[in-house]
Amino acid sequence: MDLHYLEIPLIGADGDLMAFRTTPPEANLPPRAMPTNPPGDSDQIGSTSERLERRRSTTTEPTELYPPQATSPTPTSTVDAGPGHLTASKPSPSAEKSGDDTVLLNGVNKSFGDVTAITDLNLRIPRAQISVLLGPNGAGKTTAIRLITGALTPDTGAATVFGLSPTSEDGEEVRRRCGVVTAKPSLYDRLNGQDNLQYAADLYGLSKADAPKRILEAAEQFDIVDALNQQVGGYSTGMKTRLALARAVLHRPDLLLLDEPTSGLDPESAHSVLSMVREMTSDGKTVLMCTHLLLEAEGLADQIIILQNGSNLLSGVPDHLATGYWPNRIVELRTATGSDLDQLKSRAGTISYERDGNTARVELETTANVADLVSELARSGVGLEAVIPFEPTLEDLYLRIRRDDQLATPAPGGSETEMTAKL
Repeated sequence: MDLHYLEIPLIGADGDLMAFRTTPPEANLPPRAMPTNPPGDSDQIGSTSERLERRRSTTTEPTELYPPQATSPTPTSTVDAGPGHLTASKPSPSAEKSGDDTVLLNGVNKSFGDVTAITDLNLRIPRAQISVLLGPNGAGKTTAIRLITGALTPDTGAATVFGLSPTSEDGEEVRRRCGVVTAKPSLYDRLNGQDNLQYAADLYGLSKADAPKRILEAAEQFDIVDALNQQVGGYSTGMKTRLALARAVLHRPDLLLLDEPTSGLDPESAHSVLSMVREMTSDGKTVLMCTHLLLEAEGLADQIIILQNGSNLLSGVPDHLATGYWPNRIVELRTATGSDLDQLKSRAGTISYERDGNTARVELETTANVADLVSELARSGVGLEAVIPFEPTLEDLYLRIRRDDQLATPAPGGSETEMTAKL
């Protein structure tokens, strides 16, 4: 019989379809067709490749969930990644139709029955940068990821990835160049880490010669080499996330899609994972990460995109956005009583003045006025206890946007600050 490539669904933690994974003919097995033999039986004996071969031979023929479609292969060219790196397959210049943008969504709309999930969404994800989708639960972050991978088709509008349409005959090429990590990645707990990665390598179509090198490279990148021979069921949450990230980069994807990658992690593990994500852009990879935690994106994101009710509320470089909302220098001053600061209300160069107790918040025309202001107060005998420049955070920016655009109301019983601290 003829062997076909199968489109295997990748399911997220909430049961939603996140993406399709294409299986090579030699694997041709759906991920959930793995047997569940108890530990200690013959399935635990032999090398990784021998165990995988036994599983294939004892697994029934899979049902073809998605019929194969006749597609024209995208021309490719071989790119040498340099000493110590594996040769990667890249589309030829004729196939790379986009410029510096890896992902473009233009006027995309998506509804599920009567429920509108995405409304006129416009996204631009630059190459070799980390873009972070921010927003509360239900804002449309996961749906946007599914549109990018081709797991969902826009009702209207256009989505292009690498200059190609993920829902056209080019979809297989798009997905081949993507790596996806869901909030709670599905791993095979009864297998060890090595077997999980080997199985993924088979699904990605890596050759028997390349797979061991790719597995070791990915395991070293995410610091799980020492745990590869342990059953994944005994991994900590942080270790499972590292394994999922290693699995996602086995085939050296050009675009990494992360949906809540630090969900359930302790602060130390979360920091480690985010540091590794930052390192991945150094060799030209593009990262799109979804999160509702503002502190995660602080200092990590090259670009933030705030979604609200399925629409792009605001996007840009965090520092540039903050400058747009706070173009002038703001400084907080504190004295023993605070009343001796009231003279600043009428001072030349002061745009606004607010005082709460012994602390005053002053907005000035220029940065140079801060030094002049401090000197003037010292000469007039004011005893300053603190001079604190205001540096807006992402939380400050988010609160300002919500207030100015009047897009939301705090939940009953909770302040706006308490609510948005979770966003």
